[in-house]
Amino acid sequence: MKTLRSIALVLLVNTAGGCIPAVLTLLLARDTAWSVLLRQEVTMKMHNPPHPGEVLRQLCLEPLNLTVTDAARSLGVSRKALSSILNGRAGISPEMAVRLSIAFDTSAESWLNLQVQYDLWHAEKTGRRSTWRN
Repeated sequence: MKTLRSIALVLLVNTAGGCIPAVLTLLLARDTAWSVLLRQEVTMKMHNPPHPGEVLRQLCLEPLNLTVTDAARSLGVSRKALSSILNGRAGISPEMAVRLSIAFDTSAESWLNLQVQYDLWHAEKTGRRSTWRN
């Protein structure tokens, strides 16, 4: 069991909230010490976090050999809409987060957290360059 937890934790850290099977998350959540560690790893700020579209492409579509067209059809969205997300031109909306959570057995919150981390990092980066005045 300890090996499975270690693998799951490494997977969790490497994916930063990506396509983590719910079973592994539930196994980790049973143990209080691992739950605390799990929460710390997930909420840790990343330096220059990836766009959620990049995570979606690398961790969900590519391993399953899904084309953009097939994935868009399965998600019930246009190819153009999915392509915009995958290429970083559009963000993950709450509706898309729900669609992704159903399709890849993840939580909608994990997709929205990826988007928030990405947006916040870029907002803070922009804020540092300009002078804020009251």
